[in-house]
Amino acid sequence: MTGHVTAPAAALADQLPAWVTLLRAPNPGPMTLDGTNTWLLRAPGAEHAIVVDPGPADEAHLAAITAHGPVALVLITHGHPDHTAGAPRLSELIGGARVLAADPAHTIGGEPLTAPGEHFGGLGLEIRLLNTPGHTADSVCFLVAHGDERVVLTGDTILGRGTTVVAHPDGHLGDYLSSLELLSTYRGIPALPGHGPALADCGAAADFYLAHRRARLDQVRAAVAAGAGTPAEVVAAVYADVDRSLWWAAEWSVRAQLEHLGVEIRESAPGGTELDQP
Repeated sequence: MTGHVTAPAAALADQLPAWVTLLRAPNPGPMTLDGTNTWLLRAPGAEHAIVVDPGPADEAHLAAITAHGPVALVLITHGHPDHTAGAPRLSELIGGARVLAADPAHTIGGEPLTAPGEHFGGLGLEIRLLNTPGHTADSVCFLVAHGDERVVLTGDTILGRGTTVVAHPDGHLGDYLSSLELLSTYRGIPALPGHGPALADCGAAADFYLAHRRARLDQVRAAVAAGAGTPAEVVAAVYADVDRSLWWAAEWSVRAQLEHLGVEIRESAPGGTELDQP
């Protein structure tokens, strides 16, 4: 039976390219694991760096990022505040560098990231935008290459430990499964996640996530067939091994799973919901 996953979805990366540096924000928690990963990328010999996910608006963390400057570009994997809240302040600290995100609300000094396969160059690194919605509607990943070395920055689409939530209604399970199928093609390429340790193989981690999500869908089907009448009841049946303090997040994923299965969620009494099977 599929249960709560707390281990990494693939082997840990034992070595990363020399042009990759991790700065971890001091915001550990049940949803952020050890804290938000801010990744700094600087091609060998290059003056300027690229920052991926500035993290929270923590002055000490932002100062640590600026100490690795100069920074020419800031990239955002998705709009959750543990990844973006520090971006406006960081842009000020580093002299107004562009901040690029899929969501215009988190874009500063440039155009939103909208074109799948879009390339960024000019700083000694080749960066390709991967459109990977699902965790959120605006989730993207970045394939970064220098010479024959490549990494995939996965944000919260793939975590370094455990599995991620589909943040319904913004997140969408069908989109998420498609995004995982895309990421499964990046075999043998390290995954640099938004939280947790780097993984050795993005493709293997995506395969694990796909199998886990499909098994969870089977469990949700079974729970509804057994009489679970509300999302909360499905959570209690399917996520019984998850700490109750996280059931609110599990309910996001359950609502996304029910939508994916075509199970209608009816509002009943105020504050309550009921399920209608198709």
